[in-house]
Amino acid sequence: MPISLKQTLGVAAMGLGLAAGSAQAADSIKVGTMAGPESDIMQTAASVAKEQYDLDVEIIEFSDYVTPNAALDDGSLDANAYQHAPYMEAMVKDRGYDFAVAGKTFVYPIGAYSAQYDDIDALPDGATIALPNDPTNEGRALILLHDKGLIELNDPENLEATPIDVVDNPHDYDFEEIEAAQMPRVLRDVDLAFINSTFTQPAGLTLDDALIKEGPESPYVNLIVVRDGDQDREAIQNLVKAYQSDVVAEKAEELFGAGAVPGWK
Repeated sequence: MPISLKQTLGVAAMGLGLAAGSAQAADSIKVGTMAGPESDIMQTAASVAKEQYDLDVEIIEFSDYVTPNAALDDGSLDANAYQHAPYMEAMVKDRGYDFAVAGKTFVYPIGAYSAQYDDIDALPDGATIALPNDPTNEGRALILLHDKGLIELNDPENLEATPIDVVDNPHDYDFEEIEAAQMPRVLRDVDLAFINSTFTQPAGLTLDDALIKEGPESPYVNLIVVRDGDQDREAIQNLVKAYQSDVVAEKAEELFGAGAVPGWK
């Protein structure tokens, strides 16, 4: 049966409508971050993404390290930006996530802070030390104590070390495992607390206040993580380019000072 010109135009218009709808969907993504200054940095990246790539970035804030990966896995997010590779790999191994790395963000050095002592050498025997209770960050803290000569680990290369792996504790330290986001709140209740830079700025701390800290050579660069296969999406690639911009690096320096080192340079 012949197709009329009116029908042809209608089909074409419908096709254009579908194409426009697809483009609109491709130009809007949801990204998970930690509430606080990391969210502020992502907001700056979102502004760059909108201005340069007409990409709308909706930022979803979280206050724990577990939920953003669950949300990415179930499709509630298109990407998240809060974790380093050792943590992601531990979560993938533990929970079977099918994730991929789309790009690098910043190294946020972890440091040991104290409200009671100004020098690590003043830390007394039997001191209570708060460690992050999440995979790798706990090992990260223990490795710093090992490198400082305060404890001995059975394997200082083990990024997932826990207090069970401490083979020599000459100062009889008492280790308390606490959620990373709660560290600033318990700082005055313990002798020493290992706090990620993510949480130091809201607590009025800087890396200069740390009694022990990682250097800029730290391998724990944070990542923009997506479901495997999405790393090649144009919207994701544009998000990465927007994040890895000078404007975002300047915002991070404003918020963190030396506590945020661009991992893509």
